[in-house]
Amino acid sequence: MLPASPLQVQKGRGAVSNLQGRHDVHGREQFDDGWDHGDDDAPRVFKTHVTDEVAKSILTRNSSPDIPFNVSLNPYRGCEHGCIYCFARPSHSYLGMSPGLDFETRIVAKVNAAELLRQELAKPSYVPESIALGVNTDAYQPCERSLKITRGVLEVLHECDHPVGLITKSSLIERDIDLLSDMAKRQLVSAAITITTLDSGIARTLEPRAAAPARRLRTIKTLSDAGIPVGVSIAPIIPFITEPDIEKVIEAACEAGALHVNYIVLRLPWEVNPLFQQWLEAHFPDRAQRVMNRIRDMRGGKDYQAEFGRRMRGEGVWADLIHQRVEKTVRRLGLERRMMRFRQLDAGRFRRPLSVPAAAKQGGQLDLF
Repeated sequence: MLPASPLQVQKGRGAVSNLQGRHDVHGREQFDDGWDHGDDDAPRVFKTHVTDEVAKSILTRNSSPDIPFNVSLNPYRGCEHGCIYCFARPSHSYLGMSPGLDFETRIVAKVNAAELLRQELAKPSYVPESIALGVNTDAYQPCERSLKITRGVLEVLHECDHPVGLITKSSLIERDIDLLSDMAKRQLVSAAITITTLDSGIARTLEPRAAAPARRLRTIKTLSDAGIPVGVSIAPIIPFITEPDIEKVIEAACEAGALHVNYIVLRLPWEVNPLFQQWLEAHFPDRAQRVMNRIRDMRGGKDYQAEFGRRMRGEGVWADLIHQRVEKTVRRLGLERRMMRFRQLDAGRFRRPLSVPAAAKQGGQLDLF
């Protein structure tokens, strides 16, 4: 359900409404009864609130054939970066919150993530394989600076010589170079920095609280100089918005030290679709219809196709052209075409944690050494 017009843009926020989630039991819609509301007419300011969660589990497993990892870990629910296109937005509906402004202002932090991970790795049945860290919501979003949950998770992985892949839009990843560079020497880490466009003006509305494009390029260089294998993720590619920058992003990332490239065409699952269309009308009304027409050209006439093999790349002439542009640029620059180097990471070095919380050891055998 779309809100009443005109849409009000919130400075520093991606969504322009608090669209109801599809799991809400009661429907609501805006209605102007004509009365003068005085101060009520002032736009509501959405401040960020972080809620602590004591999670029951921390590793998520999937069997999707079109992503290169089977296990992921997400320290946070919701993301303050506010990227309007984020495919994780609909997950906030399960929490009884809006996938719109709530997703980027009401953050849930899994404060016991490192402890749960340590317990998981200590299980005799645990079989090590690369863990993707922060692929649903960014593990280095602003609140991580003070909470340091991601840092704690990395410390456990570093201690256990466990392989990990990270993807982020934040320069905060540079804080953990001491751990990451040491792990890189043992082929235990791969990183990717997402850059959608080099246009800082577009980036400010598209992903309002993420690092600026130029800052992300500096992060690629910093990680590369520290010996950490790093690539660039152009995700998503949005026709007529970020699509003109495809070659420029790859070239700039290569110059900064990126080794591999991945791209994803804009996905509009569930509530992301109306939220994105609201954003288009608010920021690019002159081309909103053209953008949606081109998206439908790549989705078989629909706004979105969820089928494996199609959801990431699309289909048709425009999808083929985007694929060719990426492939030709990658070959010209001598880069690799992959998301991250998950399969090249070394899981054979894994060792179980030296210390495990007492609750996790009950009924289990202690380590001899």
